Amino acid sequence: MILVALAGFMPPFACGLYAQDYIAPEVTVSKERVKVDGKIFYSHIVLEKQTLFSISKAYGVPVEDIYAANPALKENGLKKNAIILIPVTDRQEESKDDKVSQKDERAALKEEKALQKEAAKKEAQEEKKAKAQEKKRNDYFTHTVKWYEDLNVISEKYGVSVDIIMKFNGLTGRKLTNRQKLRIPTNPEAYMAGLPQQPSDTGAASADPSFPAKPEDQAAEPSENSLQTSPVYYPITRINAVLLLPFNTQGEKQSESSMDFYSGVLLASKDLGDKGLNIDLSVYDVGGGVLPITTERLAKSDVIIGPVSKNDISGLFAKAPQSSYIISPLDHRAEQLAEIHSNFIQVPTSSMSQYEDIVKWIKEEKGVRDSVIVIYEKAVKDTEDLAGFKQIISGSGIRYSSFSYSILEGRNILESLAGKMTSEGNNRVIVASDSEAFVNDVIRNLNLMIHNRYKVTLYGVSKIRSFETIDVENLHNAEFHSSLSYYIDYDDPRVRDFILKYRALYNTEPTPFAFQGYDIMYYFCSLCSKYGSLWKERIEDTGMPMLQSDFGFARSIKADTENASGLLSEGGLVNKATRRIVYTPDYKVRVIR
Repeated sequence: MILVALAGFMPPFACGLYAQDYIAPEVTVSKERVKVDGKIFYSHIVLEKQTLFSISKAYGVPVEDIYAANPALKENGLKKNAIILIPVTDRQEESKDDKVSQKDERAALKEEKALQKEAAKKEAQEEKKAKAQEKKRNDYFTHTVKWYEDLNVISEKYGVSVDIIMKFNGLTGRKLTNRQKLRIPTNPEAYMAGLPQQPSDTGAASADPSFPAKPEDQAAEPSENSLQTSPVYYPITRINAVLLLPFNTQGEKQSESSMDFYSGVLLASKDLGDKGLNIDLSVYDVGGGVLPITTERLAKSDVIIGPVSKNDISGLFAKAPQSSYIISPLDHRAEQLAEIHSNFIQVPTSSMSQYEDIVKWIKEEKGVRDSVIVIYEKAVKDTEDLAGFKQIISGSGIRYSSFSYSILEGRNILESLAGKMTSEGNNRVIVASDSEAFVNDVIRNLNLMIHNRYKVTLYGVSKIRSFETIDVENLHNAEFHSSLSYYIDYDDPRVRDFILKYRALYNTEPTPFAFQGYDIMYYFCSLCSKYGSLWKERIEDTGMPMLQSDFGFARSIKADTENASGLLSEGGLVNKATRRIVYTPDYKVRVIR
């Protein structure tokens, strides 16, 4: 794994130690080394009864030097199983093997550097050759099938055999549909020469579905009844990635959220590196709206993450080629750019997607005796999200009743609300409001209805969970069902593993920004590695549950206002995946999906 990053951004590896007064056991010099701020350190795990004196003696380093490398020691003391940094000194290096002369050591070092240089040169040549061959094999142009065309007509038109067209598009039958997209290879001979040999045994599936399988392990393409647009893909093991975040290194206050996101990206890069994927990561500080990156650099990048704000992303599109996809990592408001740029990917799931999922959830759970009630705040102008929700619920086919009142009427609406409810089944309630005060009042009234022996289930988007004035006990009483963009299940073994790694590396707890950085980096680099330069073509077919977020992308559709025919055109990609949780009466939060 190769990281080209901002100098000094890697948080120090620092953990505390407790000083000991009793006799310490023998200290074994660690073989693990790390590089922090350009300096090399041993990474030493503190065992029971070890002291700073015994550790310093074993490594031949003064105690004060250990304190300097681990500032937290003087305040927190030495702790069992903590990881501390021991400076590597010239004296330590020389004492490793005092039988080797300095002359022999210099000769060996010179020889090693020469071998490394030769290997790097050979690797670069092979990589350049492989990229050229891959580009030659995968170059194509797109043909839109007309109603009267079949494979023979298209084959004759382009001088490419039917067999090659079928293989390049993953077709299993000769049936085509009107306006179907077919890829026609510009160099069919090179494509056929590069096809992998069919194995005699298909083998087992990849242990990690997010990581590229071997060519012989890849699943078959979709049947002829699905959209036939998928050629054979060539996995790659080296990815050129760009990260643009507002670190504000030149300002008075640096961005902690950007640093946390970056830390998660680094950990994802390390985990992918352990699986054999090499990542060339370039990091840019875009604080203050400055975009210090060129069009040429963007064109060379396989994966581009950031910037964060809608305005900065818009500015980047002025530089980015159409073939470069920009990944929006954090700002929900940036989703509007999907209506403008087809090479835009919005990761945060919108409130509209959450409302869509809530309506589906109600349809899945609603019994024949249940009622559905949508509660609005009276005389309040709808926001864009609420207007969209009304369209969703109206077109869902669910029979529901509306109930509205003002917050000043909140103490006197129980009788009217009871008139909307059923005593025979479950009353499934959606609060369609962005006002914390109104939502709080509705939940309070619902709890009074529950006390009056009505069965109530409340549904809502993630925003409700952030309202501080709401009594959490009331949410549990109403068995609150929430559809979320983000949720961390701390019982998930993958989450626990991530937290342990993060603590060991950074000596702190991961924030949601760190989880988001890890999820995005791991997902998109895995996708790129599996499908090569054509990963954007498969993103809609490749959903993946991550640590904090689920990814399931769909192409947005927009009306072409410049076209008098009113035809629809494709926009960017937006994440539609959500998570579901339920607040249970026993005061637990259960993950449903």
